[in-house]
Amino acid sequence: MNPRQEALALWLKALNFTDFSLTALPNDASFRRYFRLKTSNSSYIIMDNPDTASCQPFIALSHALRSHGLNTPDILQHNHAEGFLLLTDFGDQQLLQALNSANMKKLYQKALTVLARIQTCDASTHWPIPIFTADFMYQELELFRQWFLEVYLNLLLSPATLKALSINFTQLAAEIAHQPMVFMHRDYHSANLMLLPNEEIGVLDFQDAFLGPITYDLVSLLKDCYIDWPEKNIQELAFSFRNDIKLKVSDELFLRWFDLMGLQRHLKALLTFSRKFSRDHNANYLKYIPRTLNYIKMISAKYKEYQIIHEILAGVDLCVP
Repeated sequence: MNPRQEALALWLKALNFTDFSLTALPNDASFRRYFRLKTSNSSYIIMDNPDTASCQPFIALSHALRSHGLNTPDILQHNHAEGFLLLTDFGDQQLLQALNSANMKKLYQKALTVLARIQTCDASTHWPIPIFTADFMYQELELFRQWFLEVYLNLLLSPATLKALSINFTQLAAEIAHQPMVFMHRDYHSANLMLLPNEEIGVLDFQDAFLGPITYDLVSLLKDCYIDWPEKNIQELAFSFRNDIKLKVSDELFLRWFDLMGLQRHLKALLTFSRKFSRDHNANYLKYIPRTLNYIKMISAKYKEYQIIHEILAGVDLCVP
C-alpha cells in the first residue's frame, strides 16, 4: 500500500471497521477520490481529499444546506489532519443516468425546486462565502485563453485579436456581475445530483460555493456539459424557474442573463477539461469538449457584442477520441 492507503487503513481501524470491503468510485474533476465502504449490514462513502483545507468548507456547507432542509451527505466521521471523511451513501443513481426524454421535465422540475431552496440558503454563519466577482470571472476567462486556446488547440493569436478578446472578456464579466447575487453551488449539474428514494434529490460537491449570479447554477443544470436537450425545452424550464422564484425581470433580459452566464460558464468548462488533459494527463473529460464548444458557438453567434469569441472558435471542429 502507498502511504495514503496506509493512513486510510489505520483510520478505519481506529473507527473499529474490521470486516469490510472498499470499492473505488469514479473520480470527479478534482484530486479527490471516493470509495464505497461495505460491511455486512451497512454502506458508506469515504472521501479521500489530499487538499485537507477544503474538507472544512465541505463540512460547514453540508451542515448549512442540511439545516435548510436539503439532502446532503451526513458527515459521520472526519479526519481533518489526513483529509478523510466518512459519509452517508446516497447510492449510485445519478440524475445524469436517470434522465431520458420521457422523464426529463419532471426530474428537472424537482432539481429546480431544490435549486430554488439552495439559492435562499444563508451559509454565512457556517462558513465565509466568497463573492463571484467580475475580476474572478475574468481570471477564469484568461485561463481559458491560456489552457484551451494556446495549450490545447495550439492557437497563436495576433496581438490585435488578443486585445479584442481581453476587452470582450472584461465586458462579459462586468455584465454578468450585475445579476442578482444568491448562494451559488457552482457545480450544480446532473452528475452531482443523486436520485434518492421517492425521487428526492441529493446534492453533492458543494464545497466551492460562492455568492454569485442568479443564473449560474441554472445554466449549469439546463445546459449541462454531460447531456443536452432541445433549446425549446431548456428555455421553458428556465422561464419556469424564473417564475417560481418570483424574479421580476422580462423574458428578454432573463434570457440574456442566462445565455451570457452560459457563455462564461462553458468557457470555464473548456478550461477545466483541457487543463485536466494537458497538465494532469487525464483524458476523461475530452469527450465533453464538443458539446461544450457547441454551446459557446451558438451563444457567441447570437450576440454581436461577443463576435470575437465566435470568430476564434467558429472554425474549431474537434473529433475527440
